[in-house]
Amino acid sequence: MSASAVHSLWTTAATAAEPISKIDAPKIEYAQLSPTLIVIGAAVVGVLVEAFVPRKSRYYAQVFVAVVALTAAFSAVVALAASGYGTTKAHIAAMGAIAVDGPALFLQGTILLAGILGVFTFAERRLDPEAHGNRVDAFAAQASSVPGSDSEKAAVKAGFTTTEVFPLLLFAISGMLVFPSANDLLTLFVALEVFSLPLYLLCAVARRKRLMSQEAAVKYFLLGAFASAFTLFGIALLYGYAGSVSYATIAHVVDGTVTNVDPALAGTMGNDVLLLMGMALVVMGLLFKVGAVPFHMWTPDVYQGAPTPVTGFMAAATKVAAFGALLRLLYVVLPGMRWDWRPVMWAVAIVTMLGGAIVAITQTDIKRLLAYSSIAHAGFILAGVIATSPDGVSSVLFYLGAYSFVTIGAFAVVTLVRDAGGEATHLSKWAGLGRRSPLVAAVFAVFLLAFAGIPLTSGFAGKFAVFRAAAEGGAGVLVVIGVISSAIAAFFYIRVIVLMFFSEPKPDGPTVAVPSPLTMTAIAAGVAVTLVLGVAPQYFLNLASQAGVFVR
Repeated sequence: MSASAVHSLWTTAATAAEPISKIDAPKIEYAQLSPTLIVIGAAVVGVLVEAFVPRKSRYYAQVFVAVVALTAAFSAVVALAASGYGTTKAHIAAMGAIAVDGPALFLQGTILLAGILGVFTFAERRLDPEAHGNRVDAFAAQASSVPGSDSEKAAVKAGFTTTEVFPLLLFAISGMLVFPSANDLLTLFVALEVFSLPLYLLCAVARRKRLMSQEAAVKYFLLGAFASAFTLFGIALLYGYAGSVSYATIAHVVDGTVTNVDPALAGTMGNDVLLLMGMALVVMGLLFKVGAVPFHMWTPDVYQGAPTPVTGFMAAATKVAAFGALLRLLYVVLPGMRWDWRPVMWAVAIVTMLGGAIVAITQTDIKRLLAYSSIAHAGFILAGVIATSPDGVSSVLFYLGAYSFVTIGAFAVVTLVRDAGGEATHLSKWAGLGRRSPLVAAVFAVFLLAFAGIPLTSGFAGKFAVFRAAAEGGAGVLVVIGVISSAIAAFFYIRVIVLMFFSEPKPDGPTVAVPSPLTMTAIAAGVAVTLVLGVAPQYFLNLASQAGVFVR
């Protein structure tokens, strides 16, 4: 057949068919998406700063851009909440892709505050001794050079610094802002990748212990890739089940209230095998991100190997984003499947609480100890998720807010205790720290008591709220196991306090570096929030309960 004949077939087919309707332009509510857009814009500006600003000025430019952007984004979140978008005006924006509601705004505000404190710890340059007359930070002089190579030594001598960590941090935060507010499965997956990939890179760029840092990043990347693949496979199965990736549509198909069924999908729609497998795989991907047992194996190695400022930020913000997404998935998409997912979550919460608390007792490294502690906390938060009530949502929101500040503060203190090889993270080095540096030891003790859930700290208020919601939701057995786990966990927290204050300091023990005002601000904010939420938590509990209603 000649080319002209084919062309005439096309034209006659086109004229015979219906007239092509116009493609509607997408309707995007820029004002309501402004927190995320500000952070993404700043991240792009940060990349341009790396390309065009002279090396001497980059550090100051990047810190300025990051702090201004995160502050502006937080102001935007507060403005949206004040305008009623967390309560009466809550709705679905961006053509059904993003939910603007109470939980989304509360979690976004928490992530942005954690991000600001994260920037402060990233920007710290007074802890290490100067190298060749240049101040240095926690990150490799040149991330691309082989550890110990001549090119690395030349980069250190020239005073290079990896200022790319600031745009990477902003990209990670932008993904975290979208993750808990995603209202369809594809947006959820894109947000997951946007915040995971920068974190894999940030874990690999420690200045000291480069090989350990790179090993941590590779472990995180490989296990994270598996988790992403499981999530994507689960999304495909849920699409096959419901014929849509939209949360609302899947929920309607689960409930049996869907009206217009696509004939092409009628065969697979309502196939419960697809629903159960898809749900299991997506939830598995989210449980990996929160570090719940049995998907926790990456946590201790990554927390230990990554640069400590990155560990602190990641431990706080990733949990907030991932629990937000998990809550929305279980409460908005799968409330009709409650009898299927609750027993599984019970089991996961129990092994997570007990596993994290028991294994932490055996740890000799302070960063690994905090990693297992974070696993136990994931179990406590899951108790609130299992409550399946408005109180459950608000208690989880409160716990995440309180936990993130304690975590960043605790890891910021870890950066201060140093010996000739950098940070002294082995527990034996911390013996007698209370005699050598009473203030630092006292601050760390406050954070440890908050982790343990001692009264008058934010940890107690958070645990009380979560356990009460779980008990009212019919999970009394879970609360008993949670209290036992808390008691086990309190043992190793108190052990560290005893080690600091009641042991003799060793003559060759570590010194406590005097930080710049940046790290001091991060630690002071952590202490202030820990004490305020412990002594007078009611206002913030009310705030969390107002913000605890998902838009459907």
